[in-house]
Amino acid sequence: MTRDIDVTWGQLEGLDFFWLLVMVIISVGPFISAARNRTSFALAMVLSLLLSHFFRYALRMLDFEIFQFYPVDLLSIIPSISGDPAHFHRMITSAWLHADFIHVLGNILVIALAGVPLEQRLGPKRWIAVYFLGFLGGNLAWILSHPESNVPAIGASGAAFGILGAYMACWPEDKIEFPLIFLIRAWPVWLIAFIRLGFEILQMYSIQSGTAGETNIAHMAHVGGFFLSYALARTIARGGPSPVGGPGESMSGSSLAENLRKHVTERMGDISEDPWTSAGKPLEGRPARILLKLRKEGDELETRRAWLEELSENAICPICDGELGTIDEGGICKIVCSSKHIKWP
Repeated sequence: MTRDIDVTWGQLEGLDFFWLLVMVIISVGPFISAARNRTSFALAMVLSLLLSHFFRYALRMLDFEIFQFYPVDLLSIIPSISGDPAHFHRMITSAWLHADFIHVLGNILVIALAGVPLEQRLGPKRWIAVYFLGFLGGNLAWILSHPESNVPAIGASGAAFGILGAYMACWPEDKIEFPLIFLIRAWPVWLIAFIRLGFEILQMYSIQSGTAGETNIAHMAHVGGFFLSYALARTIARGGPSPVGGPGESMSGSSLAENLRKHVTERMGDISEDPWTSAGKPLEGRPARILLKLRKEGDELETRRAWLEELSENAICPICDGELGTIDEGGICKIVCSSKHIKWP
């Protein structure tokens, strides 16, 4: 098989599209599961990256050439051709390719240890936004600093550094368990970010000054991902489950979870009044009993969610008599009408 870095979608054959679809399903599956089960998107990202890499690794080990091209030639960032609209997809797909298991494990270590508590702070949607900013910032930094390069750049390192950048911008005093200075313990985010970013800048300086040899690590992408997420994180975090913290606000472990829970509980909304009574159609029978239970036991976040979900299954919209469902807004469960007549509480 000959190498062609300028592979486009038009050059692919039918079987190529099939196996690419398999890769997409493997990569997207964890997020569908996380959305359905309301579990961590950060952990879904970890699983997605691992499954994607394992799929490619297994094919290599089996010497099973299912593609008529090298995936890295279609999906990686190549600065010299990045301005061509036919290659814009690489800005995203490159983040799901890794050189080896050390590469992918290094990234998921940060995504898991720093990404999970950051997701608790931001909420899943805002976390995804920060993650995408990280790898987009990393890719842009690499392209702008190496515009003529034909060397493929791959990996989610920009996204991993973006997580640190966002955490540093919003809650620098939080302490998270992280391997640093040969110790695994709770370190403040600002120290983790300072050491990791400082090492990247030192490496870049060493390469530029000639005191270190060439490397296949895209240090500029790491720095770019960090700073783009850092610059926009506070804007993204506004309105999330946790207020943006200021200097001196330090939380770790159970105290972080307790603070987030308290903040979310304060935003659950008033249930003393309901849309059915307000519309002149008070609930009767089973829905009325569920509403009564909700008011008696709905002080706890999980309990309120359970009763709201049951109420939505047993009641109808007081405006249009349509079906009801529930949505999650920053960790808060609300009943909504399919025609958007109500959103309660």
